[in-house]
Amino acid sequence: MLAGAPTPARALATGTAGVKSPRLVEPVPTALSDWEKVAKALGRKGDMKRKMMYHTALPRRDLRVRSRRVTVKPALALGSHVSFVRYADKSTMVMGDVVVTERELQPFTDVLQEHEIAQTAIHKHLLSQSPHIWWVHVHAHGHHPVAVARGLRAAFDRTGTPPPRPPVREQRVDLDTAGIDAALGVKGSTDEGIYKCVFVRRETITDGHLVLPPGLGSTSAFNFQPLGGGRAAISGDCAMIAKEVQDVLVALRCAGAELVELHNHGLTDEPRLFFIHFWAVGDGVKLARALRPAVDATNVVPVG
Repeated sequence: MLAGAPTPARALATGTAGVKSPRLVEPVPTALSDWEKVAKALGRKGDMKRKMMYHTALPRRDLRVRSRRVTVKPALALGSHVSFVRYADKSTMVMGDVVVTERELQPFTDVLQEHEIAQTAIHKHLLSQSPHIWWVHVHAHGHHPVAVARGLRAAFDRTGTPPPRPPVREQRVDLDTAGIDAALGVKGSTDEGIYKCVFVRRETITDGHLVLPPGLGSTSAFNFQPLGGGRAAISGDCAMIAKEVQDVLVALRCAGAELVELHNHGLTDEPRLFFIHFWAVGDGVKLARALRPAVDATNVVPVG
């Protein structure tokens, strides 16, 4: 459990074999006003997702990253974020995915460990990227979310993560978004020049004894960056259970996608989830049609 401030935040301990699992605890709805102290500690404001997740984005706009001869926009694959969720027992869980450079990775890790915030995955989203980038999943659970926010802020301060900037008006992306939607069976959305199509698992996912809100740590995402003339670079991520993995990998390769990394994001999720990050470049609609079998091979529903 998390200790009270200013004592460092403690990560949730794993269960012990042979010990009966406690009763599952459900998340509860919250509002922005419930997270004002967390926002202050993080040094930036967030927003609410599905009325349960207080979500804060920290995109790495400071980095100029290239992968496969494509300059990667921050919203395509460089979007650090953390989410806070309140539970019926008045505890709070924090989960996030953070973009760090290879030079930042060890100092960032050291600060997380000083504040006893867990790392549940360290992996890649992109191939042949320059500079070298890593993605770190973070996790904490307890009764003092502000202490966790302070620890996260201290860790982010060891990176070049830039301060927030005023929101900008979204502009239409240079892609046949209606065609992409029809091909994937989803209604996408635009985020800083990137067209995003997101799916969530149908099952109830738990993390230890905590029920995760739909989409927290269990989404499949297809992000399209326009390259001109209807072409797009796609950075994607499919959430799968074990029996779905091989069918998805085959479907992705049949679509011409390059596989980047197969891994887990969490340590105590149930059912156990696996994630495959992939990369593809080509006509946006044709790629969406080709990728549809990968979606159909998993037990997901569209968001939006």
